Amino acid sequence: MRWLTLVLVALLVLLQYPLWLGKGGWLKVWDYDRQLAQQKDANRQLETRNGGLDAEVRDLKQGYEAIEERARFELGMIKQDEVFVQVPEPVAASRPVPPRPAR
Repeated sequence: MRWLTLVLVALLVLLQYPLWLGKGGWLKVWDYDRQLAQQKDANRQLETRNGGLDAEVRDLKQGYEAIEERARFELGMIKQDEVFVQVPEPVAASRPVPPRPAR
């Protein structure tokens, strides 16, 4: 009777091995599921970026406002007969510098 039990347990282990550790086993399925979720997240981020780029391309193709805005802010260009005034940002005051002693 003991021999039969050992044979049945061994048979059960042999049948379970491909299910858990084989080529199409549960462990690989779980790993593929995790990879799929990561890829879907990456695709979602890329779709958002592509949507923004698509809107920017449409703006550039439709009118001169987007082109003018880019020329002004990215290239520093101004129109003819236009005056450019640049106001510097105030420097944040740190602790005051003590005066030097006279020699």
